[in-house]
Amino acid sequence: MNRDAGGVMDREILLRARGVSKSFGAARVLHEVSFDVRRGEVLGILGPNGAGKTTLFNMISGDLKVSAGEIQLGETALRGEPPYRRCQMGVGRTYQIPRPYSGMTTFENLLVAAAFGGGRSEKQSYAFCAEVLRQCELADKANVSAGALTLLDRKRLELARALASDPKLLLLDEIAGGLTEDESKALVALVRRIRDRGVTIVWIEHVLHALMAVADRLMVLNFGEKIAEGVPAEVIALPEVQRVYMGIEV
Repeated sequence: MNRDAGGVMDREILLRARGVSKSFGAARVLHEVSFDVRRGEVLGILGPNGAGKTTLFNMISGDLKVSAGEIQLGETALRGEPPYRRCQMGVGRTYQIPRPYSGMTTFENLLVAAAFGGGRSEKQSYAFCAEVLRQCELADKANVSAGALTLLDRKRLELARALASDPKLLLLDEIAGGLTEDESKALVALVRRIRDRGVTIVWIEHVLHALMAVADRLMVLNFGEKIAEGVPAEVIALPEVQRVYMGIEV
């Protein structure tokens, strides 16, 4: 692990998934996936396209219903809770393709997230959103239309909007995708700062070096099933993971 293993593993479980499955008709996308995420931990999720990673996120956030199994936030089962309630309970997420309100300014995007996701009044939201913008290096873009931002700044805004709801659990879906190496490093540094504030993170990412720089554990999915989970360096060294994820025959 990147941090003290005992320190992380001694913490209480914030997210618990047990036997989670998802099917669309006869097509099985996830099959009996189980895992825990402890408070303050960063769990990285790897897998080829079609492995079921985003489907898993969609079930945690409430965008999709679970076909079988259970997902809990703390001691509360999430089955039946709509996405807005899960957001209010402390689940924040980003999407692979940033989805800002393009006609609004960067700051206005955060105000919407803070008011409707975080349950703050507009007055309470101003100072909080200004601080989130500063943390995400967007303070100088506060009055810029979200539709005019560069890709890196749209990624930062996507992350900032998730943080504006003040989440306990942050789901990052390929936040580094499409960025240059330098831009990716800048985003990794930002995710580290968020982690150091105590936010629990589950991060789907194809940019392996980004995950390896931050994650305490890795979980690997393939064809909807979990094939590995554990310390990043040990997981990446597994022959099955190298074959599935890297295309290497070992």
